[in-house]
Order: sequence, then structure tokens, then C-alpha cells
Amino acid sequence: TDLRPLDILAEVVPANGLGHSMRVFQVQGIRGFQLTASRPRALSFPASRLFIHCDHFPEEFSVIVTLRVLNVPTKRNEYLFTLMAEESHNVLVGLRYSPSKLHFLFWSQEHSNGWQTRVTFRNVSLSDNQWHTLILAVSGQSFSLTVDCNDPSDVVVETPFPNSLSVKRASFYLGNRRRRKGLFTGLLRQLVLLPGADATPRICTSMNFKVTTLSVPAILHDLPMKPASNEVLKYPYETDMKVTLGSRPPCTRHEKAHFWFNASQRGLYLCNGSTWISMLEAKKRLDYVEEYQNLVTNSETMGLEVFTIPKVGLFAATANRYTPPGSAIYKWTDGKFVPYQNIPTYQAQSWKYFTIGKKIFLAVANLEQNDRGQEYSVIYKWSHRKEKFITYQRITTHSARDWEAFVIEGEAFLAVVNHREGNNHNIDSVIYRWNPRTGLFETNQTIPTSGAYDWEFFTIGPYSFLAVANTFNGTSTKIYSHIYVWLSGSFQLFQSILTFGAADWEVFHIGDRVFLAVANSHSYDSGTSVPSNFYAINSSIYELNITAQMFVKFQDLLTYSALDWEFFSVGDDSFLVVANSFDGFTFSVNSIIYRWQGYEGFVAVHHLPTVGCRDWEAFNTTEGSYLLYSSAKEPLSKVLKLKTT
Repeated sequence: TDLRPLDILAEVVPANGLGHSMRVFQVQGIRGFQLTASRPRALSFPASRLFIHCDHFPEEFSVIVTLRVLNVPTKRNEYLFTLMAEESHNVLVGLRYSPSKLHFLFWSQEHSNGWQTRVTFRNVSLSDNQWHTLILAVSGQSFSLTVDCNDPSDVVVETPFPNSLSVKRASFYLGNRRRRKGLFTGLLRQLVLLPGADATPRICTSMNFKVTTLSVPAILHDLPMKPASNEVLKYPYETDMKVTLGSRPPCTRHEKAHFWFNASQRGLYLCNGSTWISMLEAKKRLDYVEEYQNLVTNSETMGLEVFTIPKVGLFAATANRYTPPGSAIYKWTDGKFVPYQNIPTYQAQSWKYFTIGKKIFLAVANLEQNDRGQEYSVIYKWSHRKEKFITYQRITTHSARDWEAFVIEGEAFLAVVNHREGNNHNIDSVIYRWNPRTGLFETNQTIPTSGAYDWEFFTIGPYSFLAVANTFNGTSTKIYSHIYVWLSGSFQLFQSILTFGAADWEVFHIGDRVFLAVANSHSYDSGTSVPSNFYAINSSIYELNITAQMFVKFQDLLTYSALDWEFFSVGDDSFLVVANSFDGFTFSVNSIIYRWQGYEGFVAVHHLPTVGCRDWEAFNTTEGSYLLYSSAKEPLSKVLKLKTT
């Protein structure tokens, strides 16, 4: 009963929008696919995509189908699905129906001398233009069909379903048997294989038995209340719709799936049951980048943090080199960043904004000691009364470079990167856990690091990861950086990756793919000959390989003492911008924006003049999208505006 459902229907849904083989129709408020493929193979996929760990069809299983059947001619049979070996025309497993019968087909070499066995359920009335859910349960010689959670119809046959039906080099075909004859003409909403179980108890629990579901492709769900993107443009569907003209009408469950055309603004909207959703919103595309604001800073800036305090506004914190005057916080006011608060810091390297419940914090990583010879980094807390950050907790650190805040299983953590202690770069970095009783961060775990620069936390499914960028071990920058995974209450080593003065990790997602980019700053080893250029080296992008359960190299990009990666999106396009800081001769080096181009990977599209570029931050306002970069060589940061078409 704990085996997962295998969604056959979802496997044939294209990830980048529907093509000519499938259309979505909504009937009686419920969506389903109409199959329109002139080439049946367009609606197929190899069985190995479902049966990953075993190449045999399950011996006991259920097939769950939700469908709406059109009137079928008396002598016509239509296939819901088939499983067929590539080198044969025989149907290994299949399900088809005629006007009043449902036929389950299977191939049994051992018991039928290589002939196909057909199990027929009679008096199955589906051609009434209504939605129905069928549950076919198979176990040995027993076959049971339940329609709309009514009493099951049981059939016992002489030939049992095979206990070792091989699916090697076999493929599933949706709505056909690898030819156009017998193509399914109705609407299909659900087609799921549940190994090892009779699905009836799991399915027959809702009130609407005709459309009860175990697994339905995401694009057939109702529109989200607040969609992250205009899903209906990517996956259009057809239906009988009512269109209202004039002023904005109400949008309630009674108007769900109705259109409203706003003639004055030439806008078309769809009611999802609570909100009118724009159907004609054009996706933005990045055209070029223009200089928007010169932000004069207290001194050279080592790091940036852009954040929003709810009901207060958008802010940017700069981690500045010198004290006095320390580091600064700027507030976005009338379309520009203006000075808001100065905070004493000591060669600040970075800021980290985070929240715990309703509490708002900002942590600074200090590289050097204060005037009294004390070395610590500081966590500041936002005072709603004073509307500024005030000192909250001091934590002893050793040439701190970076903070990372994260939550695991409801508990808040804060990790600091300790770069060196004196001349010793091989020291512990520390992970702190929030104690809700004392309201303080307390040491939870130490992790050995080597001249580390950066932590990067990310999650993949239920798993939490923490990557450290190790930069220098005292003799070489050619060292391993590590990825840790949270197991049994602590971080444990997951993978080691060879890096060259790693200064930053950046994790990002494109669709279902997970990437991890490292910024390599320079290649130095005291025991080898001096290279022609320490700083012109590849930085690398790694992709998670689910099968291998590790990150594998996806792409190398030539960088010049790269210190930061920043991922951002404009419309449907994904981008990476690198902070190139030094090419071996000058700090005036172009930093580059790369655009994701699928099979080509990331391709350079914009070259941005920068001086000693240290950090990038991407942010959005109601006025548009922006990039902010900091310079470690001059007291000037720049806001760049992304111009779109």
C-alpha cells in the first residue's frame, strides 16, 4: 500500500507547453486531454521511465482511469493505452472499450502459448457524455472493475496475469496501439498505474466519485488562486465560455471559468473562482542594460544585501571596508537608493537578512578586530519603534567572510564562514541554532574549512544541503570544496568538488533541473610552477544527476578572478551574471551576463564594464528590474536597469 502511483498520463505531457498532439478541454467544469496525434508515437514513452528499478510489469496492480467518452460506433473499439514491445506488434498490456464493454488485454507467454488473453467486462455504459472513473484491479486470475465507486464487477479467468512480464524495450502508447486505427476520441483526465494494491479503498473516499483522483497532471488542476506565472498561456484549454463586457464584474465560484473583456484597456481576463487573471499578459524579454544610479558608498564595498521589510520598504545594505564611517543601509525612495542608517563595522565582508517569526534580523560578517582588539561579528535586530537596526547579539568569529541563514524542520540556523585565525586558514566554521527560550543563537555544529569564503544553503525535495566554498589551505587554492547534507540532526559530507580559490556558490533551478555554480577566483599552488595568469580560469556550473545522486559538471565558463554569481529571470528567460574582479593586469574588467539557451547552456549576451566587481544583487520594484553591483576598489556601487521589450 505504500508503493507510489505511476502517472502514465503525466509522462506524455510536454514540459514546455502543449504541442499538436494534445489539447485541453474543460467540460462540466472539469479538464481533460483530447488526443489529436496523427503520429501515434508522439503519444508514447519508454516503459523504463516508469519502471526505473525493475524491468518487469508488477504482478498485482490497479489501473485508475478518469475519462469522458463520446458516442462510439457499435463495432468500434478505442484504446485507452497499450504497452508494446518495440520489435513486435503484440500488445503486452492494454485497455480498450467498445460501446458497452471494457476489455483488458495482456500477453502471457507461459500460459497461453504466446497468445493474447482478453478479459471482458460487459454492460459497462460509458458513452453518455459524462465523466467516469474506472478502477481495474488485477491479481492472478482475478480481475475486478469498479465504475464510479459502485459495486465491483468481478471476473475470474483461466489464464492468470503473468508474474514476470518483461518490459525491456517496451513503450507505453497513450490512446492507441501504435497505429491510427482505434485512437481514443474522448477526453482523458487520469491514467495511473498503482503497483501492488487494489486502489479502490484509496480512491472511493470523496463525494464526487465520477472524478475522484489519485494523480492528475498539474496542468489539469484548477487555476491557482495566485499563479506564479500565466499558466493558461502555456497550457491553453478549450471550453464553452461566457464572456462579459463592460466594467469589472464579480469573480466568485459562480463565475468560475467565465471571461471578462475590458474593452477600454483591451484586456481579457479569466475568473478562477476568486480572482480575475490576465490572459493577454506579454512575457518580458531582456533587451539591454543601462546605467541607472551611481551609489556613492562610505568606502569600497565587499558585499551587498537587498531586502524588503514588510510595510516599511526596500533596502540595500553595503558591507564597507573601512571604519569609520563603517557600513551603510540605503532605502529605495522615489526610485533611488538614499542613505538611511550607518552601522559601525570592521572591514565588513557581507550582510545577511533573515527573519524568525515576526523578528527581523541583519547579520554582518566582520573580517578584522575592533578598536579594543575584540573580534566578533554582530547580529542586528529591526526596531519597529525606532525604525532602524539595533545591536542584538555579538558572536566571536575569525576573519568572518559570510553568514547564511536557513530553516530545517521548523528550526532556525545561522552559519558563519571563518576565513582564518592569524595565518592559519584551516579552522572550523560554525553553525548556530536559534534557542527560542533564550532568544539567542547557540553553537550547534562545527565544520572544518580552509580559508572559506561562502556558505550556500539549498533544499532538494525533503533534503537540506549546505555547500562551502573553500578558498586557500595555506599553500594552494586548488582544493576541494564540500557539499553537506542534513541527516539525523547534523550536516554530513555529501560530495567534494575540486575548486580553485572558490569564492561563491550559487544554486538555482531551471524547470525541474537543479544547478550549482562555483566562482573560482585564482589558481595558485606554492609547490608548482607559476602559471601565465593566476586569474583567467574557468568557473564551473554543475547539475544534479538524480540517478547518480551527485552534482556533475555541466559547463565551464572562462572568468577573471570571479568572486560572485547571481541568478535572475526576466519573463521566461533565465540569466547568470558573474562578478569578474581582476584579469591579472587591471581591475577594470567586464563582468558578463549569460543567458540560458537550453542545449547550448549559458551563452554570453551582455558585457558590463565594472571595476573590481565584488558582488551582484538582482531585485525588482514596481518600476522594473535592476542589478546592483559593488566595487571592492572604489567607493562607488552602481544600479543598472534591465530594459525589456
